[in-house]
Amino acid sequence: MVEIKTDAALDAMREAGRVVAQALAAVRAAAAVGVRLTELDEAAREVLAKAGASSPFLGYRPSFAPVPFPAVICASVNDAVVHGIPNDYRLRDGDLVSIDCGAELDGWTGDAATSFTVGTPRPEDTALIEATQRALDAGIAAAVVGHRIGDISHAVGEVARAAGCGMPADFGGHGIGRRMHEDPHVPGRGRPGRGYPLRHGLALAIEPMLMSGGRDAYVTDPDGWTLRTVDGSRAAHIEHTVAVTESGPRVLTLL
Repeated sequence: MVEIKTDAALDAMREAGRVVAQALAAVRAAAAVGVRLTELDEAAREVLAKAGASSPFLGYRPSFAPVPFPAVICASVNDAVVHGIPNDYRLRDGDLVSIDCGAELDGWTGDAATSFTVGTPRPEDTALIEATQRALDAGIAAAVVGHRIGDISHAVGEVARAAGCGMPADFGGHGIGRRMHEDPHVPGRGRPGRGYPLRHGLALAIEPMLMSGGRDAYVTDPDGWTLRTVDGSRAAHIEHTVAVTESGPRVLTLL
């Protein structure tokens, strides 16, 4: 069931989204060669605690997961696409890191992700991150009253194809509000003019996940969570929570 939010609810989601943005900024500031992924998780935990927010990630267990998620961020490095569990891995020069984070505040949720390189970036990684950002921007631009979910998916997918990138089948964006994952699903690729109609008050997490090897297939680590490219190629993941409004898309997870 799709829940259409009131303007007051969107304002409340904006406050949750602001906390997510602050947590992601703290993680990026803490990320450096030699820093453990668990230290990045701790940086995000501190931001959530200071804001009086909780994590929708911590303890989350969807049907595919063998165990509840043990952290407040997903930390996916290099060939990991999404859902990486923070561990004692120490960041290395040139690593491509994708961080996904959520926050629950006063009954409402925000969800966003960012990708960046640590130390000296590889040109191909910079190009991948830029393509992922373009895909997100295209998806956000399509999130307008009168369009449909397929218009968002098509816009994202066209950028991915033009960049020669794959996208993990079965994974994509989603509705968001009182819970992190709500209807409707937002596929990474789709046909324009198809799917759920976009109305004022619809809140969506739009999240391109681009795999530089060009394939849509992925493999799952033994931990049951981490998705990786099948060919060892790099991946990037960037996300914002966005509200469809009569005055245009409203991004709720900015600082």
